Amino acid sequence: MLLSTVGFGLMAVTIRLASKTESTLEIAFFRNFFGLIALLPLLLGPALRTPNPRAAFRKTVHTTRLSRYGVRALIGMIGMFLGFWSIANLPLSQAIALAYSSPIFVTIAAVLMLGEVVRIRRWLAVAIGFIGMLVIVRPFSHTFTLGSLVAVAAAITSAIVAIQIKELSTTDGPDTIVFWTYMLWVPMSLVAALFQWHWPQGITWLWLALTGALGTVGQVMWTRALKLGEVSALTPISFVQLVVVTIAGWLLFDEHVDRWTLLGAGIIFASTAYIAHREAQLARQHRSIAASEAAEAGR
Repeated sequence: MLLSTVGFGLMAVTIRLASKTESTLEIAFFRNFFGLIALLPLLLGPALRTPNPRAAFRKTVHTTRLSRYGVRALIGMIGMFLGFWSIANLPLSQAIALAYSSPIFVTIAAVLMLGEVVRIRRWLAVAIGFIGMLVIVRPFSHTFTLGSLVAVAAAITSAIVAIQIKELSTTDGPDTIVFWTYMLWVPMSLVAALFQWHWPQGITWLWLALTGALGTVGQVMWTRALKLGEVSALTPISFVQLVVVTIAGWLLFDEHVDRWTLLGAGIIFASTAYIAHREAQLARQHRSIAASEAAEAGR
């Protein structure tokens, strides 16, 4: 999870560096293109170690839900454009702090889209998270900008995507989901980028390649982390990303994080950490009940 967090944090830095000369749409395309190049060896490696690599790879990426992936990829693409724009145009610490509000919207989306039952304590955590967002955005102050709402919109789309991934994971494995996401993202983002196409020059190629590679590293490590540990234990580690981008913003872009962003980020952190803890607690209870029922059935 620490590797994932640092990977995503450094990706935000390379996005900001690339945005000096390239548009958000073009950065998104190269993030997906180079990300797919970085992903393929990770998928092909295990297949090549089998007696029949072609069959093993086909088994890894096989799905019967391609149309659902199309919807997931489109919404994710919109979220990527919004998120990259906020990283390029807002202070890095503010953009990332608002991105951490996504679990708050995941809870709401789970109720609306999956019919999950959320009790009062998690609703209180959601309300506290919204307070943290208001502290950062400060909608009634002279420092308010509409750009901060773009970061909030990116968090909302990320939440919708998280629900879609949760639904897809009932039939498809993580590698299948990541593979088809990239396979659809590359042509989708290319079509959008062509409207603002500009061939990168010099060191910008490095920033774009690193954006793709770091994004893939972040995704793969995040997936592996969730397999090895509980969300409630891993979520606090993810906030190291805010430290990474805050230091980078100070060193590279002469940005200074204000006390309201720090206060709001702390409130959001407490809210999302509790939500993660509560969800992990409920998951353990469900596993315990299922095991008890299975034992009863076996008697």
